[in-house]
Amino acid sequence: MADVHFTQNLTRHVECPTVEAPGATVREVLDRVFSDNPRLRGYVVDERGVLRKHMVVFVDGRQVVDREHLSDPVGPRGEVYVMQALSGG
Repeated sequence: MADVHFTQNLTRHVECPTVEAPGATVREVLDRVFSDNPRLRGYVVDERGVLRKHMVVFVDGRQVVDREHLSDPVGPRGEVYVMQALSGG
């Protein structure tokens, strides 16, 4: 199972403690997390299930490439970090 972490910025808006979730892809892992925390889903992905523009996900320190299908692989002991993307000048 992967360890799924959420940054403090997210926890201010919705309760989302670090959890363990099974899955071979980012989609599978996040869907499992969302099944236990449905309010979090709408904050992280849009109505099509695509990662929202203001969100970023890292797996084992690498930013996911597939923001639409979330098909990036997650290893059996993967570390998944979900956070708000920062922008500005």
